[in-house]
Amino acid sequence: MHNGWGVLERLGLTILGAFAWTGEVSLFGLRALREMLLPPYEPREVIRHVFEIGWRSTPLVAASGFAIGVVLSMHTRASLERFGAEAMIPAGLAVALFRETGPLVTALLVAGRVGAGIGAELGAMKVTEQIDALEAVAVDSFKFLAATRILACILALPLLTAMTDFCGIVGGYVAEAAVSGMSWELYFNRAFSLVEFRDFVPPTIKTAVFGLIIGTVGCYLGMTASQGTEGVGRASTRSVVLSSILIIVVNVVLVRLIFVLFPTHA
Repeated sequence: MHNGWGVLERLGLTILGAFAWTGEVSLFGLRALREMLLPPYEPREVIRHVFEIGWRSTPLVAASGFAIGVVLSMHTRASLERFGAEAMIPAGLAVALFRETGPLVTALLVAGRVGAGIGAELGAMKVTEQIDALEAVAVDSFKFLAATRILACILALPLLTAMTDFCGIVGGYVAEAAVSGMSWELYFNRAFSLVEFRDFVPPTIKTAVFGLIIGTVGCYLGMTASQGTEGVGRASTRSVVLSSILIIVVNVVLVRLIFVLFPTHA
């Protein structure tokens, strides 16, 4: 009986700890959003981080988008051939890519590449007391280190998602042309024949929320790291894992919200 109560107590403490951590991270993110709007602004630092997060992630995102386009094209063809609907392959691929696959894959890729980097970089600065040194010379470390990185993630994610979508369309064309010899013009026209505003713009904009999650989790874990180099490694790993989980969970809510705000026309 005592063992049963002990298990329930540990489970309850774990759940309460998860809620407390979520609350702390949410307050951290809200503070960052407020700091972005208040002067002094740090445009040079934001641009530097957009380059680091966005441009440096482009090869990974482009290659992944191209591969996803090829694979989606092959799977779509295998399914639609049974119904004699091969002409719908480009449109089906474009809708699937724009609505869900492109945004989610891009966010998870960036969480793996950038989230770990932010957590490790700020964690190293924390344990080596560089953040304290910034405060000592009257620099707002939160605004300079966290708010700029979070804003850069918010700005970079929609751009990287558009890159993934474009490379996915190109990959789908290459796969389709290899099988059926379809021209680029015909493929492009068919791909965008069914794509509407709600299929591309809202799902792409929602990745700004994913950017907020990646930046906030990475910065929070980095700036609260402790226990030397072991804490830095832990912050880096947890940044990737927790931001990926939050992206998947929040994506469910955002997809439902998009369906409510932009309903399909009968």
